Amino acid sequence: AMVAVGTFRCVECHREAAELYRDYQRGVLRISICKSCQKPVDKYIEYDPVIILINAILCKAQAYRHIIFNTKINIHGKLCVFCLLCEAYLRWLQLQDSSQNIDPDDLIRYAKEWDFYRMFGIASLEQTSFLLGIFTTLWWMRPEMLKTKSDFVLLLKALLLSSYGKLLLIPAVIWEHDYTPLCLAFIKVFVLISNSQAIRVTLNLNRLLPWLAIFIGLILENGVVCLFQKMGWDV
Repeated sequence: AMVAVGTFRCVECHREAAELYRDYQRGVLRISICKSCQKPVDKYIEYDPVIILINAILCKAQAYRHIIFNTKINIHGKLCVFCLLCEAYLRWLQLQDSSQNIDPDDLIRYAKEWDFYRMFGIASLEQTSFLLGIFTTLWWMRPEMLKTKSDFVLLLKALLLSSYGKLLLIPAVIWEHDYTPLCLAFIKVFVLISNSQAIRVTLNLNRLLPWLAIFIGLILENGVVCLFQKMGWDV
């Protein structure tokens, strides 16, 4: 859904804009021009969603600004849950592959079902630790960027949206081949790059600080993994 008037951002220079376009009725629309850079506030208004998606996959800052600031997307929670389910399913599948027990007993099936729920819980805790590391680092380094609750919420939504690459885990597992581990590594790198771009665009930062925040987030995430491994759990 696109709104004509409100508080938006220029996709080119990140400056605030009062409107994205002016409606002259009878199907006549005129895209607003940014007062700062003298370019269209949001050129993606006229673009097909497929083109916008391709630009987002290419991690173009303009596409990210369009999605984060100039559109109303309310799938953050659902996307997060679905991505966690994908990750939990991948771990659960790897756990079943490593198990030699093929007994069809009901107790075994119940244990396997419990394993899936356990993997979902572990994936959720790792994701929470990762996000906590990012927010803590950014708040410590640049507290002026996260002054209000709305700033935190906007960044959280941007990070959840930018994790859409995790959806590729399922086809990578379904079409399993000799290069599946390499594909999974590429997916992980792609998600981290997308997260970095989301932080950079949302807070209008340079490239260094977002990567530092992600690095700290990864340390906390791996700390949770090590904790579960010391507990004797397969993760």
